[in-house]
Amino acid sequence: MMTLLLVRHGLTAMTGPLLAGWTPGVHLDERGRAQVAALAGRIAPLPLAAIVTSPLERCAETAEAIAAARGTGPGTAADKIETDERFGEVRYGDWTGRPLKELAEEPLWRVVQAHPSAVKFPGEDGESLAAAQHRAVTAVRDWNARIAAEHGPDALYAVCSHGDIIKAIVADALGLHLDQFQRIQADPASLTVIRYTETRPFVVRVNDTGGDIAALVPETSAERPGKEGLGPDDAVPGGGA
Repeated sequence: MMTLLLVRHGLTAMTGPLLAGWTPGVHLDERGRAQVAALAGRIAPLPLAAIVTSPLERCAETAEAIAAARGTGPGTAADKIETDERFGEVRYGDWTGRPLKELAEEPLWRVVQAHPSAVKFPGEDGESLAAAQHRAVTAVRDWNARIAAEHGPDALYAVCSHGDIIKAIVADALGLHLDQFQRIQADPASLTVIRYTETRPFVVRVNDTGGDIAALVPETSAERPGKEGLGPDDAVPGGGA
């Protein structure tokens, strides 16, 4: 029962009005640093086996804040930040750096909204949303296997990534067609949690920006009163307690 914490980076000066994409040198601004400091403090008690990040600066800075809040003692993940390009932002090609209000006038915008599985962004380095989802989901499965092998099947780890990438991973976990992924939201510095079992993923939280995190630590069998005989991949009728 591998638990993945998906963290979207905090705010930057480009977040909102412009499509940052893979624009280099986009750092967290003052608001973003405050956001990720608060999030890092919230999840600091969780026993993370690793912190993985997109290579883009805004995600790396978010990962560093999470690691810094955990200290440097035994059992912390402060010295385990790893970079995986597969968690990097969608490659938006010629759309990169342009204002959203301008992009909304493009014919492709309606396709992005209604039929994203058909979208390939223009330009030599433009990527399809389907390809971006495939690389991100493949990365999750690779990391699940690696973390389980190194830390056991009940470990937790964090990945710092981007809004569309997180939404695409959640859509896969929910069994949704990519054309439905626009129904999912991932705000800056939000926490999304997916628990993977042999049978199915469980989407535990989506777009969480506050609240208690104690329940994110997987239960042991002794901590599951009334659930004797149920496995971690069993969905409880009625929703459970």
